[in-house]
Amino acid sequence: MRCFRHIFSLHVVFCSCVVLVALLTCPASAERRVAFVVGNGAYRHATMLPNPATDAKAIAALLRNVGFDVTEGIDLDRAGMTARLSEFAVKTQGADAALFFYAGHGIAVNGKNYLIPVDADLNSEFDIKFGAAIDIDVTLDQTMADAKVKLVFLDACRDNPFADKIRSAARTRSVTVLSGLAEMKSSEGTLIAFATGPGQKALDGKHGEHSPFTTALLKNLAEPGMEIRHALTKVRAQVSEETNKQQLPWENTNLTGFFYMNQEAAAPATAASLGTAGIAIAPSGAPPSATNPGVPGVSASSPTASNEIELEFWRSVRSSDKAEEYSAYLTRFPNGNFTSIARARLASLQAAPAPQTAPAAQATPVAKGIVDTPTINTALPTRETEDQLGLDPRQRSDIQRRLSALGYFEGKPDGNFNDNTRRAIERWQTARRYPRSGYFNKLQHDALLDERLPVIRSVDRPAPPVRRQQPQQAAAPAPAAQAAPPPAANPAGAAFMGGMIGGAIGSAIRIR
Repeated sequence: MRCFRHIFSLHVVFCSCVVLVALLTCPASAERRVAFVVGNGAYRHATMLPNPATDAKAIAALLRNVGFDVTEGIDLDRAGMTARLSEFAVKTQGADAALFFYAGHGIAVNGKNYLIPVDADLNSEFDIKFGAAIDIDVTLDQTMADAKVKLVFLDACRDNPFADKIRSAARTRSVTVLSGLAEMKSSEGTLIAFATGPGQKALDGKHGEHSPFTTALLKNLAEPGMEIRHALTKVRAQVSEETNKQQLPWENTNLTGFFYMNQEAAAPATAASLGTAGIAIAPSGAPPSATNPGVPGVSASSPTASNEIELEFWRSVRSSDKAEEYSAYLTRFPNGNFTSIARARLASLQAAPAPQTAPAAQATPVAKGIVDTPTINTALPTRETEDQLGLDPRQRSDIQRRLSALGYFEGKPDGNFNDNTRRAIERWQTARRYPRSGYFNKLQHDALLDERLPVIRSVDRPAPPVRRQQPQQAAAPAPAAQAAPPPAANPAGAAFMGGMIGGAIGSAIRIR
């Protein structure tokens, strides 16, 4: 009987091991990952972009290597994009992870973002709303809603080629047109990553190469064992460094667990802590940093993946002079390790006084009710805010002359705001501790206009008094020296002195 019980116990243990192995292996084999990857560059009615097609092909290859079923398209027109999106929507039903990548022109009108097919000819707001462009919010809702994890990568913040035409067609009503994309909110289980911040312009990169954003994605996204948010923090730091801080990627995330693009490196975890699609599930209501110790790289006694993400994020902003970057850190990590430093730095930037080199330039705008120092130090200028100023070529030339007089611009004041001018504006903004973007808003434009006159007065006004005083100071001693008459002659004294001299001369002659 004891032998039978022993054999039975061994059989139970063996069966339990088989079941445990099945639990550990089945989710990985049954998971489904799908992706939509499109690169549009060969535009028919707008500036052609050299790199989106190359970017999309490289991203598609990377995703296939980590287990994604990729729906790919290059230089798609409206009908082509609609067909690919319909195909993608079918694949995402019941998928564990769905990824959306787009490279090409994008546009934001009245706070809504649109992707632009290669055949789009946008002359007004009506062209956009009647279907010439692709509404991103609607597209993501219709194609990815059923996926458990939704990842969106938009390398679509290139300069908007249709902005001027849309604005000119909307003179009778208010239309807000951004050159880049507007901010987007992510739903639960979604991460949205932009090539740069809302309303900002992203660089396309050198011809025949990848854009800075795609280059960083290719390097970091599928790194073995790298959690997606950690990878994007490294992407952010790389792009900022390679563009000399001209471009800073931005993301909005609402993931409820950890996600690993390279899920082979994300093992070994217990079946309870590691879900499908390489997702490490956090306990309900707990932040990622409090995830079960069974999650790879997460334990109570070792640095968590969340801490590594925070550290990389902090490294990317700690030397910044932009208030919005410290705000982004505090929003992302409200209870982080560096919050006290970030709050102090943010307060310092927001309360920084206006420049002391031109006192009158500070006093005049405030007196006019134009510039409030805390506001000008927090209001970020964008291409849109500059476009709203309606600067004509003469006014642009005047700005260049002012920047040249202040020592920030070297070049011909031709009214062309090229890269040289943008860098000059950034240098001026940095020196005055204003939010730096290379563009103007009304506050900063007014501050520059009021700064010019005090500089001229400080150089020219003292000179005339010096020229008027110098002749007076030099001539004053002369009259005193010339007007002083010789002492008046004393007749008695003269006779006495003459007699004495004559007597002495006569005695000398008689002695001889």
